[in-house]
Amino acid sequence: METRHTNQDRPHIVLRASEHSRLTSLALAAPGRDLDVADDLLAELERASIVADDQFPTTAVAMGSTVTYETESGQSRTVTLCYPGKADIERSMVSVLTPIGVALIGMAPGQAINWNGRDGQMHRLTIKSVE
Repeated sequence: METRHTNQDRPHIVLRASEHSRLTSLALAAPGRDLDVADDLLAELERASIVADDQFPTTAVAMGSTVTYETESGQSRTVTLCYPGKADIERSMVSVLTPIGVALIGMAPGQAINWNGRDGQMHRLTIKSVE
């Protein structure tokens, strides 16, 4: 698997044990067009700190979290991270099997991350809040 970043330039992330298992299965079963994103998700899952569900910090991005982030251009956006079957851009429901979804998982307010969009461009976002 090829990753586009080293762990040194990625912020610390934390995941619930139950979500880690489900997300790993999802990434391993991703269809052909999602293989690059699935590889990126697997890389994030490998570097994440895994905690018991009842020890998961309420400020970290988990599946179902509503996240407000700011882009490198200063635009603010609020989305809810979801599994692929529930994705709906009109309702700001973003799949974890998208580049932005992979960038958000496990992050916390104040953390920033660079991510590669489907347009091939490098983007940067900073987490402002998690609900």
